[in-house]
Amino acid sequence: MSTLARPGAAPLLTALVEDTLGGPLPLRLRAWDDSEAGPADAPVVVLRSRRALRRLLWQPGELGLAQAYVTGELDVEGDLAEGLRTMWAAQRERGLRPPRLTSADRARALVTAVRLGVVGPPPPAPASQARLRGGLHSRARDRAAISHHYDLSNEFYGLLLDETMTYSCGYWASEEPGFTAVDAQRAKLELICRKLALEPGARLLDIGCGWGSLTLHAAQRHGVRVTAVTLAREQAAYVRDQVRERGLTERVEVLCQDYRDIRGGGYDAVSTIEMGEHVGDAEYPAFAAALHRLVRPRGRVLVQQMSRGPGAPGGGAFIEAYIAPDMHMRPLGETVALLEEGGLEVRHTESLREHYVRTITAWHRTLEERWDAFVRLAGAETARVWRLYLAGGALAFEEGRMGVDQILAVRPGTGGASGMEATSHAWYADL
Repeated sequence: MSTLARPGAAPLLTALVEDTLGGPLPLRLRAWDDSEAGPADAPVVVLRSRRALRRLLWQPGELGLAQAYVTGELDVEGDLAEGLRTMWAAQRERGLRPPRLTSADRARALVTAVRLGVVGPPPPAPASQARLRGGLHSRARDRAAISHHYDLSNEFYGLLLDETMTYSCGYWASEEPGFTAVDAQRAKLELICRKLALEPGARLLDIGCGWGSLTLHAAQRHGVRVTAVTLAREQAAYVRDQVRERGLTERVEVLCQDYRDIRGGGYDAVSTIEMGEHVGDAEYPAFAAALHRLVRPRGRVLVQQMSRGPGAPGGGAFIEAYIAPDMHMRPLGETVALLEEGGLEVRHTESLREHYVRTITAWHRTLEERWDAFVRLAGAETARVWRLYLAGGALAFEEGRMGVDQILAVRPGTGGASGMEATSHAWYADL
């Protein structure tokens, strides 16, 4: 029996979607009227309200789906990551792509929309969606973009992250069951310090210092003098508190400012951990030149940065609207070229893609285990934003649609001298 012969919103919608995609829908739909359609063994997408479809009429694609999800108008039963994995697999393996719609296709869609009662004015964007003003990557807009994500509250990130308060990819140096997310973050911090050859008394510039995990580790464990820079006021306040509590005021200076306003130079090492994604495409050559200017000859620069294929340089509509507005990522090779054009010599790159799957999975597990606390603290909408973000992010790294790499470079000295050791095996000993 054809699904069109069955009453209800779900069969009507399934038929329309399958016509549009040119293939069977890999999900099962349950609509607000309790009707269902689609494969019985597939993940179930629940449309709790006609408003979900109205959003898709006005904002088709990823952003409309994300808006419906974060508001609770659309949901996925069971494991959200498995539902997303099924959709991506169908797109990849079955080649499901929206074709160019004819006038007849559009007319049929409109008739269906009218029958479902979803025609109406566009729903307002959810409160959690970013609303930025000003010129792209102006200082004021960059500050607002960073604040949107990182100034959510120190309490929120304290609930999500481990005791190191490290919000970047860990280094899973062991496959042993007892090796935890905390161990992975500490191993990453130590690996960075070793790659930068940090010694007591050395000067480190930590651009985009986050909640200070690398700054504090370098100052405490390696006796380094650190200048920590962040645009996020909440982060700066947290790091300053930690510096005072740990008795590091003589070694650590915390600046809440734009990297473009950093003065001076001659640092023995510069680190920038998952901050370069926020710099912007047109601005990256100047960023690379600044890294070169700030480090001394034979000094080292370590960039840990996410990457993406050439066809999708941003984070995607959802990420850019809810998580990291104005983010720009590029393939690893392009970033290496930009750093070298800025005068640095790239000496070592290391992919951490699979490490990020494990890191994000640990954060997601914490979110689910403490779900009620997150809802009380930030509200259901923000909690759902983060559920979608973490589930989708882990899958993107798992499937290779995104990557993350550590790039170690030096500023060559006289006659091309680098000061680099001949081999790198000592970096990894006993992490």
